[in-house]
This record gives sequence, structure tokens and C-alpha cells, in this order.
Amino acid sequence: MRAARLIKMVLLLQSRPTMTASELARELEVSERTVTRDAQALSEAGVPVYAERGRAGGYRLVGGYRTRLTGLARGEAEALFLSGVPGALREMGLEDIASAARLKVSAALLPSLRDAPRTAAQRFHLDAPAWFREPAAPALLPAIADAVWDDRRVSARYRRGESEVVRELEPYGLVLKAGVWYLCARVCGTGTTTTGTGVTESGATESGATGTAATTATTATGAGAGVFRTYRIDRFTGVDVMEDRFSRDEGFDLPGFWDEQAERFARSILRAEVVLRLSATGVRNLPHAVDPVAARDALAGVPEPDGTDRVTVTLRVESEAVAHTQLAALGPEAEVLSPATLRERFAADAIRLTEVYGRRER
Repeated sequence: MRAARLIKMVLLLQSRPTMTASELARELEVSERTVTRDAQALSEAGVPVYAERGRAGGYRLVGGYRTRLTGLARGEAEALFLSGVPGALREMGLEDIASAARLKVSAALLPSLRDAPRTAAQRFHLDAPAWFREPAAPALLPAIADAVWDDRRVSARYRRGESEVVRELEPYGLVLKAGVWYLCARVCGTGTTTTGTGVTESGATESGATGTAATTATTATGAGAGVFRTYRIDRFTGVDVMEDRFSRDEGFDLPGFWDEQAERFARSILRAEVVLRLSATGVRNLPHAVDPVAARDALAGVPEPDGTDRVTVTLRVESEAVAHTQLAALGPEAEVLSPATLRERFAADAIRLTEVYGRRER
């Protein structure tokens, strides 16, 4: 336990010029007295830890001291080389940088761990795009990625329906979802909407989405400066990276923001309701046939089966036509009770199926 803490302390001091005792205590989850004892132990072991007293004092490593990554176990070393997604790095223009970093890490590993990159690559490969879709990286992605890494504002032009919108953005983070790249950014101003005939009034929201949640141009609410929004990068027609940097809101949580907005969008397109009677098999298969968010809501607190050993649930759907296509996959395990028009569709399907399968081959 203490050995792992000492290694972490050395790595922390390597990553920062100076750290106070309170900072080290917080990172290591120990008392400042323990930090003092650990620093003394490292010094006695030959690690040049130097303590500076005073208001601006703290602990630092003398003479640019660097340690080899001797504290890594095999599993940790292999996990390190799984952290990069080669395709995504290539599309962002970071492939060469990532390759150089992996080589440096490999060189620092113990000889017994030098094969970690190879063993990890043999056991795990991530293919992010969906099936039957040819992935195409947006041409402007590398420029946007540079702005994200460097905290630089951008002036972006993107398609919104038949018009083109100009926005000044603070690019906070990139998300790759099912082969589609998105930018999560904070709006600096209201921007303008341009058309073939000139400039019209300012646009308030980044709409123009079609299909599922994976194709939305924005999932945020509200308008104007300071609002966080999500943009499909393949809708951008031009990006100018500015010289000035923005001050990042350290409280912004990219994974949390994405999950919240993606679920909000998924719920927003479920504008109709269907009442179903499901068998036990239908209950199990519902999440595989319809939107997972809708299925989770419908099955929350599933009531007891009725006299036919079935349960009745209310399912939110995008439209009656979409529900017809999705629920057909459940076959006789789902009975539509309402709306009546959808029930009539399935009744007509049943008649047609009976005619098809009821005919004897001659």
C-alpha cells in the first residue's frame, strides 16, 4: 500500500514543478504528516525530493529527475494502450502525436512489459461506426480538434435547413457517436443566419436534425450567449480558429452533458403514445424492438399480469408509422390496444399473413 503511494507521489511531482504538502495530502488521501514522512523515505531511498519552506514553498524533484514506469503492473500497462482509439485519433489529426507518445511510454516500461502494446492490440479492437455505413471523417474535424485542445474560440458556419448560420463558439469537447462526430460548445453570441439573398435575423436554435438522436444538430435548450449546445461537425461549412483563448468552465462535465442532452433529445421526439398488452416474452424483447429510453419508461414498475398472463403498458413512440414498424418485430407477443388506427393496421397485417401462410402449395 505504502509502496504504491510513494510511486504515485513521485509521479505527481514529475507532472508539476512544485506541490504543497496540502496538495499532496489531498491527492494521496493522507495527512500532511504522512506526506512529510513519505518525502523523507523517498529522499533516503535516493529519490531527490527537495522541500522548500515558506509561503511559496512545497515539494519538488531536483534536477529534472525522472523515474521509469516500474510501478506499472501488466494489466495496467495493457490498459494504458487501450486508452487511445486509433481511428478517432487519425480523424482528429493526432495519429502521429499519439504514436510518438506510445513509443515513449513503451521505452519507459520494464523489459518484461515491453510487449504490452502488442498483447493489448491482439485482444481488443474498437470499430465505432454502425454497420452498413461508410465512415467519413468531416474535413473540418482536425481544425476543430486543434481549437478544442488549445481552448481557442472559433467562428463557425454551418448548414441549418436551406440557410447557413454563423456562430462564434467556445469549443469545449468532441464526441464520437456511432461514427458521427459532434462538437459540444458554448455560444459566444446570437450569431446571424445567412441565405442566398443576404443576412436575415439572428437564429435562436441550431435545428435541422433528421432521423434519430444520433443525427441531431443540437440538443440544448435556450438561446444566446453562454448556452452550451451540440453541433454535428459534418454540417459545418467553414471554421476560422481565432487567436484569443477562452477561460474554460472547470465544472463542465463532457460525458455528463452528452448523456443528459442525448436522453433529453430521445425523449423529445417521442410525441405519441401506444397502449400495449405484452406477454412475458414481449416484456423481455421490448427494449430490443423500440427506443431504449421509451422501453425503460414503459416497463418502470410493470404491473401484475392480468387474467391472460399479460401486462398492459403505455409506450411513448415517435409516430404511429414508426410504432407499426418497430412493434411488428414482437409479433403475437404484443397486442396493440390503442390507438384504434394502429390496432387496425395490425389486424390488417394479421389477415394478410393468414392469407399468405394459409394457402396450400399445389
